[in-house]
Parts: sequence; structure tokens; C-alpha cells
Amino acid sequence: MVVLVLDNGASAAKVGFNTADSPRLIPNCIFKAKSERRKLFIGDQLEECKDYSGLFYLLPFQKGFLVNWDVEKQIWDYMYGKEVMKVDFPETTILMTEPHFNFTSIKDATDEILFEEYNFKALCRISAAQLSAFKCHKEEVDKRLICLVVDTGYSFTHIVPVLNGKILKKGIKRINVGGKLLTNHLKEILSYRQLHVLDETYVINQVKEDTCYVSDDFYRDMNISRLKGAKNTVVRDYVLPDYTHLKRGYVKSATEMWLGTRKENEQILRMNNERFAVPELLFHPSDIGIHEMGIPEAIIHSIEQLPVEMQPHCYMNILLTGGCSLFPGMKERVFSEVRSLAPCDVDVAVYCPSKPVTHAWDGGVALSKTDMFASKMCVTKAEYDEHGKNICREKFDS
Repeated sequence: MVVLVLDNGASAAKVGFNTADSPRLIPNCIFKAKSERRKLFIGDQLEECKDYSGLFYLLPFQKGFLVNWDVEKQIWDYMYGKEVMKVDFPETTILMTEPHFNFTSIKDATDEILFEEYNFKALCRISAAQLSAFKCHKEEVDKRLICLVVDTGYSFTHIVPVLNGKILKKGIKRINVGGKLLTNHLKEILSYRQLHVLDETYVINQVKEDTCYVSDDFYRDMNISRLKGAKNTVVRDYVLPDYTHLKRGYVKSATEMWLGTRKENEQILRMNNERFAVPELLFHPSDIGIHEMGIPEAIIHSIEQLPVEMQPHCYMNILLTGGCSLFPGMKERVFSEVRSLAPCDVDVAVYCPSKPVTHAWDGGVALSKTDMFASKMCVTKAEYDEHGKNICREKFDS
């Protein structure tokens, strides 16, 4: 059975056949570049672009939901085509993720396009949290009956309790804070303090990934960042790319920075308290006027919605996935804050897989190899042709 696993994220699509060891990460976006105005770069075609400054983004997702079908269809055409996956549609089953609280109209349109335009053999629509929980349960069967998946993605953070593959809907929480908001906030801070970078989303996203970390003591780090000279262990110089000699920026070592050695035409951003103040929004969104809970508070709130006998098991298995969980210090900070908010008599354990971005895709691969996948979890093209969208609603939304 040929299964194509697609974790269709708002920032990157993780796609690959279930025979592959790892997926291809393809930006779920179409880019226009200032340097090459006539050409569109679809997904990872961006690697062909020589200059990433002033990139214009065409995004199929807004606020975590698929709203621009024209753009998504172009990306899928490229992804399924000869250059990337070479999909033989009538012989291929597709396992695809969708966000929580997805609109019925979006689900129906997805089913229609996959069956009627691409003619896939069969479809399974499922949430990324279920796939992450399945992967987690498969690795340690005894320990992980119930899993609380904390998925910090591009547009939002979802906290989802999963029991034996079933989502406990009462406990789902969504915070409208993700990687996109952090990048935009960093652009605003840097533009106000140092250099106008409001058009440089791509570059500043790289700056965020290379320099930011989650502080375990915000006020201590803030005091350190006020110090002068070498006493300030927080500050770092980031060398921006010039797209002639340097395609991606990098962080200068502390020695180089304090010696003041500088190459000709080198453009530098000095990253000080921004390094930890930006990821802090995941814990305190109210810092920039977003009236929502931070991640630790939302975890407690989610667990408290569940039956009392389940709650200790949830505290024991908090799983961090998604791009924002890659920040250094993220796991330790979530643990310390949840520990301080949780009841004294329960144990708390927070896990972060080695590849949090592709964890759901790995779970999809593992699920597609089980006996129940084809027999119980898929809708075939023949069933769709006979019963229409209602059979998908019954199978995937019940």
C-alpha cells in the first residue's frame, strides 16, 4: 500500500512516502523576490533565489486556517509533481493533517480537491496532535496511555489531550501566539531600535532562530543585559547576509565581538534583551496586549477540564512539538512553570522529541503501517463517489 504522509503546516509542509526515513520540508508559501520580479518561487524553489532581501509572501494559511486555495493548489501541484514526490494518484493513499477547530467548508473543499481534482485512491484526515501522541505511545507503550500534546506552530499554539488515539475535546486550548507573531514582533523592535527591517521577514526569522532563547529567569537576564562590556553575557552580534559573499547570517563569537574585528561592508544587528524578550511572549502574551493565557497556564487549564482520575497521567506526559519548541531552554521553562502551578502531590514530566518539527509526520508514517489504518481510518475514492462529502464527515469528524 503506497501512502503519502503530508503534515500540511502553515509555515512548512512536511511531505514524504511512508517508506522514507524523513520528510521533505517544503515552505508552504509562494515567494516573490525583488531581485527577480518576473519569477515566482514555489515552496523550496526559493533555494534558486540569489537574494532573499525584501521577499514578498503569498500564504495559503491565515490565522492557522487554509483560506487561499489558489495558492495552496499551486504548492500542491508542485509538491505532488515530477520534480518532488512523483505521485501516482490512483495508486496512492494520502494521510493529511488538519488544524483543530477547522471549518466544515475548508474540510469539504479539501476532500473535494483531493478526490475530484487529484484522484487519490483514499484519504485519511487527522490532527497533528493525534499523530504525535501515536508516535509517543508507540515508543513507550506502558508509560504513555494519555498524552498532552503542546504544539507551538507558526500561527498558534494548541494544547491537546489525547487518550488512546482519541482527542478529549473538552481539554483542547488554543493560544493565538506562534512563530509568525514572534518574528513580526522582533521586526518591530529591531526597526524601532536599530535598523528598518519591516520588509525583511525571511532574514529576521533566521535571526530569531539563530539567536533567541527562552530565559529561565527573565528579570536576572534583563539585569545582565543592562551591564556594559564583557559583563553583559547576553548580548550577541549577528552578521546579516549580503547575498554576494554570505547567503545566511551568523552569530559572532563573544571574543570577536568584544575585540571589535569587523570586515569591510559587514552589516551587524546587535541582539541584546530581544534574545529572550521575544520568546517570552509564549509565556506572557499580555506583554504586547494579547489578552490570552501563556503556555503553562493553558496547560493547567486544559488538564483541569479532564476527569480527576486522568489529570495525574496528563501531568506525567506533556509532549512539546512544533517549531517554537526548538528554542533553547523551552522544555526546562515549561517544566518549571507547570511544576509551580500544578498540585503538590502530582509528578510533572515534560518531553521534547529530538525532531519536534517532524514528530507528527513520523507518527503518520508509523500509523500508516498499522492494520487498522486502511480498514478503519480511510475513505476510498469509490466510497466518496458513492456517498459524497458526508462519508468524510462521518469518518473524520465523529
